[in-house]
Amino acid sequence: MKTYLQRMGRSLQLPVAVLPAAALLEGIGHWLPQNWGLSQFLQVGGTAILSQLALLFAIGLSIGMSKVKDGAAAMAGVVAYIVPTYVLAPNQVALLKGINVKAVDPAFNAIAGNVFIGIVAGLIAAALFDRFHETKLPMALSFFSGKRLVPILATLVMLLVSVVLLFIWPVLYNALISFGKFFVSLGAVGAGLFGFFNRLLIPTGLHQALNQVFEFNIAGINDIGNFWANKGTKGVTGMYLAGYFPVMMFGLPAGALAIYKNALPERKKTTAGLMMAGAFASFFTGVTEPLEFSFMFVAWPLYVIHAVLTGLSMAFAAFMHWTAGFTFSAGLVDYILSFHMPIANKPYMLLVQGIVMAFIYYFVFDFAIKKFNLMTPGREPLDDSSNAPSVEVATSDKDDKYMIAAKKIYAGIGGHDNISVIDNCTTRLRLQLKDTGLANKSQIMSANVNGINVLDKTNIQIIVGTEVQFVADNLKKLYDENATVSAPTKEEKAPVEEKPVGDFKSGETDTFYAVANGQVEDIEEVSDPTFAQKMLGDGYAVVPTDGKIVAPVDGTISSIFPTKHALGIKTENGLEILVHMGIDTVQLKGAPFDIKVSEGQTVKHGDQIADVDLKQITDAGKKTDMMVIVTNMPGVAYMKYNVLDQTVKADQEVVKVKIK
Repeated sequence: MKTYLQRMGRSLQLPVAVLPAAALLEGIGHWLPQNWGLSQFLQVGGTAILSQLALLFAIGLSIGMSKVKDGAAAMAGVVAYIVPTYVLAPNQVALLKGINVKAVDPAFNAIAGNVFIGIVAGLIAAALFDRFHETKLPMALSFFSGKRLVPILATLVMLLVSVVLLFIWPVLYNALISFGKFFVSLGAVGAGLFGFFNRLLIPTGLHQALNQVFEFNIAGINDIGNFWANKGTKGVTGMYLAGYFPVMMFGLPAGALAIYKNALPERKKTTAGLMMAGAFASFFTGVTEPLEFSFMFVAWPLYVIHAVLTGLSMAFAAFMHWTAGFTFSAGLVDYILSFHMPIANKPYMLLVQGIVMAFIYYFVFDFAIKKFNLMTPGREPLDDSSNAPSVEVATSDKDDKYMIAAKKIYAGIGGHDNISVIDNCTTRLRLQLKDTGLANKSQIMSANVNGINVLDKTNIQIIVGTEVQFVADNLKKLYDENATVSAPTKEEKAPVEEKPVGDFKSGETDTFYAVANGQVEDIEEVSDPTFAQKMLGDGYAVVPTDGKIVAPVDGTISSIFPTKHALGIKTENGLEILVHMGIDTVQLKGAPFDIKVSEGQTVKHGDQIADVDLKQITDAGKKTDMMVIVTNMPGVAYMKYNVLDQTVKADQEVVKVKIK
């Protein structure tokens, strides 16, 4: 049942994605002078979309819930919706019951355009399509076989449903209206409870079902429709929408800043990229899933706090009667469009509330992360290796970035034979695998995704972002083509522990120091891709302020390059270190370098190993970055940085490297 409802939530994303068009038309229409014909024309265009929500839901569910996404399923959804809305119209009900149309229960006035009817029609159409779209009829009726049969069956089934609704719809409709009135009677408290449970249900995908009750017209609340149609009471209509703006535009981005601040130094750059992308999506579009899923499971107490704060924001905005509305989500775009809607009430105050929420989110998140040592992004253990073998799919020059990402994910999740279902929602790939244990997380992350959430033995979610649809489409294409991945050997498939090659002293730690006076630099910032992409290994660099270069670690000089621009050091614990002085300085044939040590010499950290003429390097158009690289990384368990992007003195501690 839970899975079925999740599929419903994902299927509703398609029709919901149409609503921003209505918001754009309504927002601009109300922004323009009302005596302009263009203003009225645009508003009517927006109303045209909003008035057909039930039909859009029927189409979206009929396609989304069917196993084969086909236009015939959508046609069946349209037919399934049309039948009860016509058969149960008040004049038809009067005819069926043999009564005057004025005596017909008012509930039947709400049949046409009711989202509940659209949802029922879409679900029935999808079920009929899955069951009968390959049915073969006798030769005389063969024209109606297969997909053509489904709309016919939808008509017959919905006639039977209409008979049932003829008797139960008044009871059901009045019950829904009573539920809606009860929640409306709770006022600000009801809005707060809605916001709280909406966030709590996001991990399951069931929040979409809850949204239908408050944001559309299932229970007569219809907050989105009424807001953009400018109906209802000013300061009340929009109460189930407004409180999201301070959270999505201000609160969550501030929480992202707190998560970045608490990341480990060596993970700050990666965390910054993840948090900035998520914060931008949340602020600008109101898409919060990239941020929320980054800490939802790894630091669930923080997510509960987020749900509570969302509820408080919703309740406070409703209590103050500050309202604004959205059709897609509570980001800057929808805020601007709704700002000039006549029914919006003091929407500018939501910005003030947003600033307050930003401070609350930042300090509460910062406190909770530190107090409870929550493993938010960037605080996970440094040794994050995967036993899953690395495989790949061949790429070509014709591949765009979405296909490249899809190929990396496809290979990372085990290829065709390990995939059962490929699906996606607004920001996530929702995959069912034969065995999630075969997924290679590091390989999946190489596709520049925002995060991975393994739910159980067969279900995995990959947070891609708002461009997820393009990646999902390419992933399905790879699956349909049964794209080949490079097969690992039996030995690679076995979950054996990787053992480093070399004479390492397992469990020991080497301390690395600054190789010169200057600014410590993340190796990924070095302007040479060979070093920045860690092709030689991981490490760090120092942009020097003078030419005195010292040993970064205790060890033995293992090699000195003929061009004097680089030398090797081997530590007692088995690490092999490359000290590379400058970028592309091999072309200078040793001129700027005066080496102070010889091969086989034992050095201590801080001992001078070279004197470098920095001016001669810069005059030659070269960079002076001094790189320190661990070239035998298979022996490294983790590297823990003490300083990055800071000014240091030569022989100041920079990083500790632990041996496996």
